[in-house]
Amino acid sequence: MQTSARNQFSGEVAGVIAGAVNDEVVIKLAGGQQIVATVTSDSTARLGLKPGKKAVAMVKATSVIVMIDADASKVSARNFVQGKVTEIKKGAVNTDVTIADDAGLAVAAIITNSSADRLGLAVGKAAAALFKASSVLVAVDA
Repeated sequence: MQTSARNQFSGEVAGVIAGAVNDEVVIKLAGGQQIVATVTSDSTARLGLKPGKKAVAMVKATSVIVMIDADASKVSARNFVQGKVTEIKKGAVNTDVTIADDAGLAVAAIITNSSADRLGLAVGKAAAALFKASSVLVAVDA
């Protein structure tokens, strides 16, 4: 499987909470972190998502929000990776930022140059990457 999504996290389904229309799918990664996705109940069934099933969570870098001095309990995004900036690539309009946690989970984000400047982002600076569960696509091997 090839995809343009920069953030691809392999793991296995740790749990599924069924809803009337959408389900919450929790994917546990090798480092112990969890990615939460919201998918339709039809997708849960079609993909065979159940505990133990191998899955890949994918998030476009443009769907990732970057924060400094972040507190996971004060944001509504279900996915919150606290770490440090490990890489910055500044372009004409946007900046490509990578944030990695202590276990090595790296999340790429594309933000505007003005946001990167306002946040004072620099390699080694503490930062968090956030993304909503509805921004996560789930893939499985066919």
